Amino acid sequence: MEIPPPADPQQPQGSQPQGPQPQGPYGAYPGQGQGPAPYPGQGQGPYAPPGPGPVPYGYQAWGHGYVPYNSPPPLNGLAISALVLGILCFLPLVGLVLGIFALVQIKKKGERGKGMAITGMVFSGIGTSILALALATGGASEVWEGFKDSAREASEDGSAFSVDQGECFDTPGGSLEGMAYDVDTVPCEGRHDGEVFANFEMAGGRYPGDEAIVEAADDKCYSLQYAYAMDSWAIPDDVDIYYFTPTSDSWSLGDREISCLFGNVDGKGGLTGSLRQDPTTLDADQVAYLKAAQVLNEAMDAGPDEAYVEDDLPGHKEWATRVSGAITEQVGMLRGHEWPADAKKPVATIVEDLKSAKEEWDDAAESSDADTFYEHYGAALILTDGKKTITARKALDLATTPPADYGDGAEEDGGDEDGGTGGGSGGSDGGSGSGGGSGAEV
Repeated sequence: MEIPPPADPQQPQGSQPQGPQPQGPYGAYPGQGQGPAPYPGQGQGPYAPPGPGPVPYGYQAWGHGYVPYNSPPPLNGLAISALVLGILCFLPLVGLVLGIFALVQIKKKGERGKGMAITGMVFSGIGTSILALALATGGASEVWEGFKDSAREASEDGSAFSVDQGECFDTPGGSLEGMAYDVDTVPCEGRHDGEVFANFEMAGGRYPGDEAIVEAADDKCYSLQYAYAMDSWAIPDDVDIYYFTPTSDSWSLGDREISCLFGNVDGKGGLTGSLRQDPTTLDADQVAYLKAAQVLNEAMDAGPDEAYVEDDLPGHKEWATRVSGAITEQVGMLRGHEWPADAKKPVATIVEDLKSAKEEWDDAAESSDADTFYEHYGAALILTDGKKTITARKALDLATTPPADYGDGAEEDGGDEDGGTGGGSGGSDGGSGSGGGSGAEV
């Protein structure tokens, strides 16, 4: 598996968000969405949209000048011999011995071929058993034919290793950058290099190319993270997104799987403890709250490509209409759930703020000019400030500390010096932030 290193966070691929965003009632990941930029000279006014800031675990892609097919470690010759002898069932005992020696050499020299050696040992073991059975009974043709079919299927499988959702692992080199030929699963409670939060298969056909595969990984991993890590405030600031992807060689052997991973922003620092925050680890009240949050987050994330309202007023007005509809849905979800006694009042307060924010978004959708849009847009963001949700979060036993650079834009700068937001507006408490890109070749 090939693991391209994370690149300059200022040069994302695709349409991923780049800068910290205002937090709505549920506190989005900094970096969520594409929203309007303030009009030039907006300055420090009360309706000032946020400015740019660092993304704690935001999008990163392949580095500039990266050559994806860098020189890999040498392939262990004994591992190849063990695999060939194992598949052919020729001298199975020899194949078994060669596999054992190959594993020793691979561990000592850091060579490739662990999967080959193990596969060869398994086949050689089966071959030895069949040979012993044939000698003892005088015939085992049906068993032998079944074994040959199994061996043929195994030889057509291009996967040397795979990782499942929820698994934590270490790479032999201790880094998520470069090439990965194997990983070792380890308990998530201790230190580990990465944690798998999703797997998905690409469509078949011809190899689409490195760029298309990375783009697919960006799009899918960016969205799939929410189902696994629902509470964005619980994600440490030093976490980034990586992925294992197929390459042309593994693709030709049937490899179509992309694995989405959480890892340290520097690719080597490692993580401690699982980042899983989903229905398997949260109670019903927490899940209901975070699902409602994500409704507004997704709407905020779907802003126009043009950052400046002046460049696309109709597009921003359509976006405001969508956000207003999302708030209506979110309010319905919050009102429809029976909250614990100590959470009822703070959630009710959030609902009232959301209703007021919806009115501002409705007015923004009817704006006749950019200045009017900015006025209602800024007022809506203030009403859905994620810090207003801390009381409710505390009552629901969710994380109560916003991400480190939460207030870099809206509260301090009121917009950047050029009148831009550096990547749009933020949403609510569920958050967004996708990151950087590793890849993998099996």
